[in-house]
Amino acid sequence: MNKTVAVNWNEYAEKAVQKEALTQEEALRVLQAPDDELLPLLHAAFQVRKHFFGKKVKLNMILNAKSGLCPEDCGYCSQSIVSTAPVAKYTMLDKDTLLAGAREALNRKAGTYCIVASGRGPTEKELGQVIEAVKEIRETMPLKICACLGILSDEQAQRLKEAGVHRYNHNLNTSRNHYSAITTTHTYDQRVETVDTVKKAGMSPCSGVIVGMGESDEEIVEMAFALRSLDADSIPVNFLNAIPGTPLQNQGRTPAQKALKVLALFRFVCPDKEIRVAGGREVNLRSLQPLSLYAANSLFVGDYLTTPGQEISSDHKMIEDLGFEIELCAL
Repeated sequence: MNKTVAVNWNEYAEKAVQKEALTQEEALRVLQAPDDELLPLLHAAFQVRKHFFGKKVKLNMILNAKSGLCPEDCGYCSQSIVSTAPVAKYTMLDKDTLLAGAREALNRKAGTYCIVASGRGPTEKELGQVIEAVKEIRETMPLKICACLGILSDEQAQRLKEAGVHRYNHNLNTSRNHYSAITTTHTYDQRVETVDTVKKAGMSPCSGVIVGMGESDEEIVEMAFALRSLDADSIPVNFLNAIPGTPLQNQGRTPAQKALKVLALFRFVCPDKEIRVAGGREVNLRSLQPLSLYAANSLFVGDYLTTPGQEISSDHKMIEDLGFEIELCAL
């Protein structure tokens, strides 16, 4: 591809506002844009973000409801069976602790509370514990509830929906062809099937990616179009935070300007979807974090599963300084 081709990024914005798909070549140009084009590119992405979401920012909080003890071999994950990282290991938290997490989400001004558990999929006992907590949260707190418990059966998905879970997260993580280089204990197709199961049950599908695991630009484009095709309502864009003790521990960070181009790509390809700057934003975007919200409209606040996040007050100040507004209720 000729990387010197002059691009009118506003034309990309106009297409995205009309929900017209970019071509593969146009999408690749976003990732391969010269760094000098970054501000015009982000301005165009912001036009799309502003059209669909104004200046509101959705905040999400994760609770690591079950840590470690996972039989899967995902190369990026400190909780996997192949990881030697020193992480906390515990079984599913009790109802009171899950409820306390929901109250903390409200304190952080998060509209969405994400209950996340390690493992291939939930046991009957674990599912029951989550359902019991979700029912009480729904009765007592104005929160959108997202669950992330692994692979689900149709029956499990239906029970979560009936309990009041609004959204279910199951990330594609990477491209189809790159998948076996990252995980071998389950397949890309199983991930797609779980997202389809969630949709069939009537829950909002949340599915995203991890950028920086050795994939090509073409594969990043493929990920974006796969999530457009899946019609995921919420798309967390993670940037690998290489954790010592994991197979990907020596993978370098994604440069901040490249990370911003990735976010612009996802905004153009999935224009009316919640694009969330997710895990690894602090170590990859560094001082350019505020610019991410010109393309994305959502953040995780606080800590992630096994890695620390930014101070919540810093995120609130960042949003305020941008002249943006926190969406206090996601319902």
